[in-house]
Amino acid sequence: MPSLYATMTDADYVVIDGELFATGYLRVPDEFTTADDVVVEARQGDREVDMTRAEIEGAEDVGEGLFRLRNGSLVRFLSTAVVH
Repeated sequence: MPSLYATMTDADYVVIDGELFATGYLRVPDEFTTADDVVVEARQGDREVDMTRAEIEGAEDVGEGLFRLRNGSLVRFLSTAVVH
């Protein structure tokens, strides 16, 4: 079962609550990343979203690469090879 951090690696897209965003910046958290560091920046047209380490930490794997964040949002990271 892959971890959220493993699915983030080299992802081109992130699906957040069913909406597809292109990733602009991804940083897999490490020992130097603080809770308020932005680890995901993504864009859908003019809309931009960002997530901090604190927001994604502790995400629950709900299966098939889908993760539930503590705020209830569902996220899935995708690479170009799996987007049809």
